[in-house]
Amino acid sequence: MIDKLKLYLDLIRWNRPAGWLLLLWPSLAALWVAAEGFPGWHLVMVFTLGTILMRSAGCCINDVADRDFDKHVKRTANRPVTSGRLSTPEALMVGAVLALCAFGLVLTTNRATIAWSFAALAVTLAYPYAKRFVAMPQAVLGVAFSFGIPMAFAAVQGEVPPLAWGLLLGNLFWVLAYDTEYAMVDRDDDLRIGMKTSAITLGNWDVPAIIGFYGAYLIIWAWLLSGLAQRTWFWLALALALIQVIWHYFLIYQRSREGCFTAFKQNHWLGLTLFVGVVLAHL
Repeated sequence: MIDKLKLYLDLIRWNRPAGWLLLLWPSLAALWVAAEGFPGWHLVMVFTLGTILMRSAGCCINDVADRDFDKHVKRTANRPVTSGRLSTPEALMVGAVLALCAFGLVLTTNRATIAWSFAALAVTLAYPYAKRFVAMPQAVLGVAFSFGIPMAFAAVQGEVPPLAWGLLLGNLFWVLAYDTEYAMVDRDDDLRIGMKTSAITLGNWDVPAIIGFYGAYLIIWAWLLSGLAQRTWFWLALALALIQVIWHYFLIYQRSREGCFTAFKQNHWLGLTLFVGVVLAHL
Protein backbone atom coordinates (compact mmCIF):
# COMPACT_ATOMS: atom_id res chain seq x y z
CA MET A 1 0.00 0.00 0.00
CA ILE A 2 2.83 2.38 0.86
CA ASP A 3 4.59 1.55 -2.42
CA LYS A 4 1.37 2.25 -4.33
CA LEU A 5 0.97 5.59 -2.56
CA LYS A 6 4.53 6.51 -3.52
CA LEU A 7 3.68 5.75 -7.15
CA TYR A 8 0.61 7.97 -6.99
CA LEU A 9 2.65 10.81 -5.48
CA ASP A 10 5.24 10.33 -8.22
CA LEU A 11 2.48 10.37 -10.83
CA ILE A 12 1.17 13.76 -9.66
CA ARG A 13 4.73 15.21 -9.24
CA TRP A 14 4.17 15.78 -5.52
CA ASN A 15 7.90 16.37 -5.03
CA ARG A 16 7.90 19.12 -7.68
CA PRO A 17 5.67 21.92 -6.34
CA ALA A 18 6.97 24.43 -8.89
CA GLY A 19 4.34 23.16 -11.33
CA TRP A 20 1.32 24.11 -9.24
CA LEU A 21 2.97 27.30 -7.98
CA LEU A 22 3.18 28.50 -11.59
CA LEU A 23 -0.60 28.10 -11.74
CA LEU A 24 -1.29 29.47 -8.29
CA TRP A 25 0.34 32.92 -8.27
CA PRO A 26 -1.51 34.43 -11.27
CA SER A 27 -4.81 32.99 -10.01
CA LEU A 28 -4.35 34.51 -6.55
CA ALA A 29 -3.20 37.80 -8.08
CA ALA A 30 -6.40 37.85 -10.15
CA LEU A 31 -8.47 37.24 -7.01
CA TRP A 32 -6.92 40.29 -5.34
CA VAL A 33 -7.41 42.46 -8.43
CA ALA A 34 -11.02 41.33 -8.89
CA ALA A 35 -11.85 41.93 -5.22
CA GLU A 36 -9.75 45.11 -5.04
CA GLY A 37 -8.12 43.64 -1.96
CA PHE A 38 -8.31 40.51 0.17
CA PRO A 39 -10.96 38.23 -1.43
CA GLY A 40 -11.71 36.22 1.72
CA TRP A 41 -10.31 32.96 3.01
CA HIS A 42 -12.97 30.85 1.30
CA LEU A 43 -11.91 31.84 -2.22
CA VAL A 44 -8.21 31.75 -1.33
CA MET A 45 -8.58 28.16 -0.10
CA VAL A 46 -10.78 27.10 -3.06
CA PHE A 47 -8.29 28.40 -5.61
CA THR A 48 -5.22 27.15 -3.75
CA LEU A 49 -6.51 23.61 -3.24
CA GLY A 50 -8.21 23.58 -6.64
CA THR A 51 -4.95 24.56 -8.34
CA ILE A 52 -3.04 21.75 -6.64
CA LEU A 53 -5.73 19.20 -7.48
CA MET A 54 -6.13 20.22 -11.12
CA ARG A 55 -2.41 20.39 -11.77
CA SER A 56 -2.12 16.89 -10.29
CA ALA A 57 -5.00 15.66 -12.46
CA GLY A 58 -3.34 17.24 -15.48
CA CYS A 59 -0.15 15.29 -14.77
CA CYS A 60 -2.15 12.06 -14.85
CA ILE A 61 -3.74 12.94 -18.20
CA ASN A 62 -0.44 14.10 -19.67
CA ASP A 63 1.42 10.94 -18.64
CA VAL A 64 -1.24 8.70 -20.15
CA ALA A 65 -1.28 10.69 -23.40
CA ASP A 66 2.53 10.71 -23.68
CA ARG A 67 3.28 7.21 -22.39
CA ASP A 68 4.59 5.99 -25.76
CA PHE A 69 6.70 9.13 -26.29
CA ASP A 70 8.10 9.52 -22.77
CA LYS A 71 9.95 6.20 -22.93
CA HIS A 72 12.27 7.74 -25.56
CA VAL A 73 13.09 10.82 -23.44
CA LYS A 74 15.73 10.38 -20.74
CA ARG A 75 14.07 12.81 -18.29
CA THR A 76 10.65 11.12 -18.47
CA ALA A 77 11.43 7.46 -19.18
CA ASN A 78 10.96 6.40 -15.56
CA ARG A 79 7.55 8.00 -14.98
CA PRO A 80 5.08 5.51 -13.40
CA VAL A 81 2.84 5.03 -16.44
CA THR A 82 5.64 5.03 -19.00
CA SER A 83 7.69 2.50 -17.01
CA GLY A 84 4.67 0.24 -16.56
CA ARG A 85 4.57 0.51 -12.78
CA LEU A 86 1.06 2.04 -13.03
CA SER A 87 -1.54 0.99 -15.60
CA THR A 88 -3.28 3.48 -17.87
CA PRO A 89 -6.76 2.86 -16.32
CA GLU A 90 -5.32 3.34 -12.84
CA ALA A 91 -3.68 6.65 -13.76
CA LEU A 92 -6.89 7.86 -15.39
CA MET A 93 -8.84 6.86 -12.28
CA VAL A 94 -6.50 8.90 -10.08
CA GLY A 95 -6.83 11.87 -12.42
CA ALA A 96 -10.63 11.60 -12.45
CA VAL A 97 -10.84 11.48 -8.65
CA LEU A 98 -8.61 14.54 -8.34
CA ALA A 99 -10.61 16.46 -10.96
CA LEU A 100 -13.88 15.58 -9.21
CA CYS A 101 -12.46 16.84 -5.91
CA ALA A 102 -11.50 20.09 -7.61
CA PHE A 103 -14.99 20.38 -9.10
CA GLY A 104 -16.43 19.86 -5.62
CA LEU A 105 -14.53 22.97 -4.53
CA VAL A 106 -15.83 24.92 -7.52
CA LEU A 107 -19.39 24.00 -6.53
CA THR A 108 -18.94 26.11 -3.38
CA THR A 109 -18.55 29.28 -5.49
CA ASN A 110 -21.14 30.56 -7.99
CA ARG A 111 -22.74 29.66 -11.31
CA ALA A 112 -20.36 31.71 -13.42
CA THR A 113 -17.30 29.99 -11.96
CA ILE A 114 -18.88 26.57 -12.36
CA ALA A 115 -19.66 27.30 -16.02
CA TRP A 116 -16.12 28.48 -16.78
CA SER A 117 -14.63 25.43 -15.04
CA PHE A 118 -15.88 23.25 -17.92
CA ALA A 119 -13.96 25.38 -20.42
CA ALA A 120 -10.87 25.11 -18.23
CA LEU A 121 -11.22 21.33 -18.15
CA ALA A 122 -11.60 21.16 -21.93
CA VAL A 123 -8.35 23.06 -22.49
CA THR A 124 -6.57 20.87 -19.91
CA LEU A 125 -7.67 17.74 -21.77
CA ALA A 126 -6.67 19.18 -25.15
CA TYR A 127 -3.12 20.22 -24.28
CA PRO A 128 -1.40 16.78 -24.20
CA TYR A 129 -2.62 16.06 -27.72
CA ALA A 130 -1.76 19.52 -29.07
CA LYS A 131 1.91 18.49 -28.98
CA ARG A 132 1.24 16.18 -31.91
CA PHE A 133 -0.36 18.76 -34.21
CA VAL A 134 0.41 22.35 -33.12
CA ALA A 135 3.77 23.93 -33.91
CA MET A 136 3.77 25.79 -30.58
CA PRO A 137 1.68 23.70 -28.16
CA GLN A 138 2.99 25.92 -25.36
CA ALA A 139 0.34 28.42 -26.46
CA VAL A 140 -2.36 25.87 -25.63
CA LEU A 141 -0.69 25.25 -22.29
CA GLY A 142 -0.62 29.01 -21.81
CA VAL A 143 -4.41 29.15 -22.01
CA ALA A 144 -4.76 26.15 -19.67
CA PHE A 145 -2.32 27.57 -17.11
CA SER A 146 -3.95 31.02 -17.26
CA PHE A 147 -7.58 29.98 -16.90
CA GLY A 148 -7.52 30.54 -13.17
CA ILE A 149 -7.57 34.27 -13.98
CA PRO A 150 -11.04 34.51 -15.58
CA MET A 151 -12.33 31.96 -13.08
CA ALA A 152 -11.08 34.18 -10.23
CA PHE A 153 -12.95 37.18 -11.63
CA ALA A 154 -16.05 35.04 -12.11
CA ALA A 155 -15.82 33.86 -8.49
CA VAL A 156 -15.55 37.41 -7.14
CA GLN A 157 -17.66 39.45 -9.55
CA GLY A 158 -19.98 36.86 -11.11
CA GLU A 159 -18.70 37.77 -14.57
CA VAL A 160 -15.48 37.93 -16.59
CA PRO A 161 -14.62 41.53 -17.60
CA PRO A 162 -12.16 42.52 -20.36
CA LEU A 163 -9.49 43.12 -17.71
CA ALA A 164 -9.47 39.39 -16.91
CA TRP A 165 -8.91 38.43 -20.54
CA GLY A 166 -6.12 41.00 -20.82
CA LEU A 167 -4.38 39.55 -17.77
CA LEU A 168 -4.86 36.07 -19.25
CA LEU A 169 -3.17 37.20 -22.47
CA GLY A 170 -0.23 38.61 -20.53
CA ASN A 171 0.08 35.46 -18.46
CA LEU A 172 -0.02 33.35 -21.63
CA PHE A 173 3.22 35.05 -22.71
CA TRP A 174 4.78 34.13 -19.37
CA VAL A 175 3.81 30.48 -19.91
CA LEU A 176 5.30 30.63 -23.41
CA ALA A 177 8.54 31.89 -21.87
CA TYR A 178 8.98 29.32 -19.13
CA ASP A 179 7.63 26.34 -21.03
CA THR A 180 9.92 27.09 -23.97
CA GLU A 181 12.79 26.98 -21.46
CA TYR A 182 11.42 23.62 -20.35
CA ALA A 183 11.14 22.41 -23.96
CA MET A 184 14.76 23.39 -24.62
CA VAL A 185 15.80 20.73 -22.10
CA ASP A 186 14.28 17.94 -24.23
CA ARG A 187 14.79 19.44 -27.69
CA ASP A 188 17.14 16.72 -28.98
CA ASP A 189 14.86 13.92 -27.78
CA ASP A 190 11.73 15.65 -29.12
CA LEU A 191 13.32 16.08 -32.56
CA ARG A 192 14.14 12.38 -32.67
CA ILE A 193 10.60 11.22 -31.78
CA GLY A 194 8.75 13.83 -33.85
CA MET A 195 7.21 15.84 -31.00
CA LYS A 196 6.29 19.46 -31.71
CA THR A 197 7.46 22.17 -29.28
CA SER A 198 8.11 25.90 -29.32
CA ALA A 199 11.83 25.24 -28.76
CA ILE A 200 11.94 23.33 -32.05
CA THR A 201 9.73 25.75 -33.96
CA LEU A 202 11.70 28.81 -32.86
CA GLY A 203 15.08 27.22 -33.56
CA ASN A 204 17.93 29.72 -33.09
CA TRP A 205 15.41 32.40 -32.17
CA ASP A 206 14.47 30.56 -28.99
CA VAL A 207 16.42 32.72 -26.53
CA PRO A 208 15.41 36.10 -28.06
CA ALA A 209 11.80 34.88 -28.24
CA ILE A 210 11.80 33.86 -24.58
CA ILE A 211 13.06 37.28 -23.51
CA GLY A 212 10.41 38.84 -25.75
CA PHE A 213 7.70 36.67 -24.15
CA TYR A 214 8.82 37.77 -20.69
CA GLY A 215 8.79 41.38 -21.86
CA ALA A 216 5.26 41.08 -23.27
CA TYR A 217 4.06 39.54 -20.00
CA LEU A 218 5.46 42.32 -17.85
CA ILE A 219 4.37 45.11 -20.21
CA ILE A 220 0.78 43.86 -20.48
CA TRP A 221 0.38 43.41 -16.72
CA ALA A 222 2.03 46.80 -16.06
CA TRP A 223 -0.33 48.51 -18.49
CA LEU A 224 -3.46 46.81 -17.19
CA LEU A 225 -2.63 47.28 -13.50
CA SER A 226 -1.04 50.73 -13.66
CA GLY A 227 -4.08 52.22 -11.89
CA LEU A 228 -3.62 50.31 -8.63
CA ALA A 229 -4.03 52.56 -5.60
CA GLN A 230 -0.62 51.87 -4.06
CA ARG A 231 1.06 51.29 -7.39
CA THR A 232 4.57 52.08 -6.11
CA TRP A 233 4.67 48.57 -4.63
CA PHE A 234 3.61 47.10 -7.95
CA TRP A 235 6.28 49.04 -9.86
CA LEU A 236 8.86 47.76 -7.38
CA ALA A 237 7.63 44.20 -7.98
CA LEU A 238 7.91 44.74 -11.73
CA ALA A 239 11.49 45.97 -11.31
CA LEU A 240 12.38 42.86 -9.30
CA ALA A 241 10.68 40.69 -11.93
CA LEU A 242 12.74 42.36 -14.65
CA ILE A 243 15.93 41.57 -12.75
CA GLN A 244 14.85 37.93 -12.66
CA VAL A 245 14.29 37.98 -16.44
CA ILE A 246 17.85 39.24 -16.94
CA TRP A 247 19.07 36.40 -14.70
CA HIS A 248 17.09 33.93 -16.82
CA TYR A 249 18.84 35.19 -19.93
CA PHE A 250 22.22 34.30 -18.44
CA LEU A 251 20.88 30.88 -17.46
CA ILE A 252 19.62 29.99 -20.94
CA TYR A 253 21.75 31.85 -23.49
CA GLN A 254 24.15 28.91 -23.85
CA ARG A 255 21.16 26.55 -24.20
CA SER A 256 22.57 23.96 -21.78
CA ARG A 257 20.10 21.44 -20.38
CA GLU A 258 21.06 22.31 -16.82
CA GLY A 259 20.72 26.06 -17.31
CA CYS A 260 17.36 25.82 -19.09
CA PHE A 261 15.95 23.44 -16.49
CA THR A 262 17.12 25.68 -13.66
CA ALA A 263 15.48 28.67 -15.34
CA PHE A 264 12.21 26.81 -15.69
CA LYS A 265 12.19 25.64 -12.08
CA GLN A 266 12.83 29.15 -10.74
CA ASN A 267 9.96 30.81 -12.63
CA HIS A 268 7.57 30.49 -9.69
CA TRP A 269 9.62 33.18 -7.92
CA LEU A 270 8.77 35.60 -10.73
CA GLY A 271 5.07 34.82 -10.32
CA LEU A 272 5.33 35.21 -6.55
CA THR A 273 7.05 38.57 -6.99
CA LEU A 274 4.17 40.00 -9.02
CA PHE A 275 1.58 38.46 -6.69
CA VAL A 276 3.21 40.12 -3.67
CA GLY A 277 3.31 43.39 -5.61
CA VAL A 278 -0.43 43.15 -6.31
CA VAL A 279 -1.22 42.35 -2.66
CA LEU A 280 0.87 45.24 -1.33
CA ALA A 281 -0.65 47.61 -3.90
CA HIS A 282 -4.10 46.84 -2.47
CA LEU A 283 -3.23 47.48 1.18
